[in-house]
Amino acid sequence: MTDDTARILACPQCRKPIQWRSDNPWRPFCSERCKLIDLGDWAAERHAIPAEPEDFNDEF
Repeated sequence: MTDDTARILACPQCRKPIQWRSDNPWRPFCSERCKLIDLGDWAAERHAIPAEPEDFNDEF
């Protein structure tokens, strides 16, 4: 994909428009700051992937 045809997306954290480019080390985020804010949200459990509760069993 060339720079002329690069997709424009919104940063998932700050919504700033950015180009989806392979040379962006923070992709899909616009910056390291937005990437770290998102990581902190996952670590603080402000984000979660829905799942069915499991019946944990002590048998191995």
